[in-house]
Amino acid sequence: MASASASRSHNSGAARIATSAAAISSENQSLIAEIRKALGIIKGVAVDLEKEEQSEKVERLEEAVLELLDTYDDCTRFSEAIQTVSSNYQPSDQPTDFKKVLEDEVAKLKAASPSNPQSNPLLRQFKEAIWNVHHAGQPMPGEEQEDIIMTSTQSNLLNITCPLTGKPIIELPNPVRCMDCKHIYERDPIMHYIRTKKPQPQCPVAGCPKILQATRVVCDSLLPIEIDELRSAENTNLHPTVVEDFTEVDDE
Repeated sequence: MASASASRSHNSGAARIATSAAAISSENQSLIAEIRKALGIIKGVAVDLEKEEQSEKVERLEEAVLELLDTYDDCTRFSEAIQTVSSNYQPSDQPTDFKKVLEDEVAKLKAASPSNPQSNPLLRQFKEAIWNVHHAGQPMPGEEQEDIIMTSTQSNLLNITCPLTGKPIIELPNPVRCMDCKHIYERDPIMHYIRTKKPQPQCPVAGCPKILQATRVVCDSLLPIEIDELRSAENTNLHPTVVEDFTEVDDE
């Protein structure tokens, strides 16, 4: 009886930890999404200032972007740490210092991937938007001509089509993302896939070994923003500035 009671207590404790971790992670993801929105607003203001040739103000905005990206990296690592601690938590009779456990996990993530805002693709997108004000179609300093297409279409999304429906993710009415492998799907087809492939529904993206859990396949707060960014980038690439040829041809 004592053993069964202890087991129930441990299971209850694990459930509470999982619920708390999910709530904290959700709040942190909302903060990350707000930072992402702020970066987009700053980029738009910087483009307007560049058009007015106010380069000093543009430089100050770039410094603000770098500070935000440093915070962005910290929030991202914190979310990863929460998920890792929640997944690895094992109830015991001894109290757990969750603050220290989280700090240790964040420190481990920092050591494995030090923050470097200068190499963040979001900074690259900011600089490219400024550059294109006066130099659209030209390579940025230090880049080759063939790099233009590659960098201008960069995306933070792992897949741009749903592996089950084949539809581009920018056309999905209800996109969701696996929190473990980060692949994106249309909600109803992937939930049907998970139900019919039990007990081991492997991610349908070719080569991905992750096993999907319905509770871990969600529309996180950042996904709509990233899809909108991809949609805007694709619209820009598909609809470049049209230059009409008004060369007159004399009739003989």
